[in-house]
Amino acid sequence: MTKLTFLGTGTSQGVPIIACQCPVCKSTDPRDKRFRSSAFVEYNGRNILIDAGPDFRSQMLAHDIRHLDAILLTHNHKDHTGGLDDVRSFNYIDRKAAEIYCEERVLKTIRNDYAYAFSEHKYPGAPEWHVHLIDERPFRVESLQDTGDLEWVHDTGYFYRQADGSLLPSDNAIREASHDQADIIPIRGFHDQMPVLGFRFGGIAYITDMSSLPEQELDKLKGLEHVTLNTVGYHPHHSHFSLEEALALAGRIGARHTWLTHLSHAFPRHSAFCEELRERCCQLGIRSEVLPAYDGLTIEG
Repeated sequence: MTKLTFLGTGTSQGVPIIACQCPVCKSTDPRDKRFRSSAFVEYNGRNILIDAGPDFRSQMLAHDIRHLDAILLTHNHKDHTGGLDDVRSFNYIDRKAAEIYCEERVLKTIRNDYAYAFSEHKYPGAPEWHVHLIDERPFRVESLQDTGDLEWVHDTGYFYRQADGSLLPSDNAIREASHDQADIIPIRGFHDQMPVLGFRFGGIAYITDMSSLPEQELDKLKGLEHVTLNTVGYHPHHSHFSLEEALALAGRIGARHTWLTHLSHAFPRHSAFCEELRERCCQLGIRSEVLPAYDGLTIEG
């Protein structure tokens, strides 16, 4: 059984948007309060985070998440990577490096954005990561913790305590992800012209920040209990599915339940949007139940 909790279901600006006075941004319904898009997946005994955006700290605290086995990054935009520095808390509590899974193009961006975490002589307190490079092949979450436990040395930084008592400087190891006994299936899509990844975990697939999905990827989405699709508004958008496109794709995928995420304030309040979607799906003959996700919603499949 897979369990997925939506930690954030909003766009890059979140909802409410700063200074906006529209009915959605002023709504008192907690389902209309949306952090930047992210999800927490409990799968095969592992705690997996999908994307670590600017709301990472608040999301971890709101859901009392105390341990992560892996962080999967869908792509390199700041609303999906802007919270990576805050993994320092897990470094300190778990005495382990954070295991990050991403494509090589994403690694290039986080190397630039977080250069201090990769420098030869790191600033004391910089986050400790192990980066696993992934592509379109299925992969398995694993740990590189054979280096030992992290140990903080005052005014110096983290070291790995070895069995003989010696200290080994940390290195933020980078290597290719394991494809043996692979159980996570990447889904290739495009965010405008940018290649991005979604992920399938058993009966649940999580797809965000896409405007197109290659035909061959649909085979990876057969037999789903739940699928998550992104949409930011009613009108065509260069880098996200419009509502019409998302509904058409939901009909083609045919999951029992489709959850819309990365939602903007262009849509009505949650309760009204639910009613609108039921009517639209009935008119279009879409058998999948399509509803807007909201922060804190948990699904199982």
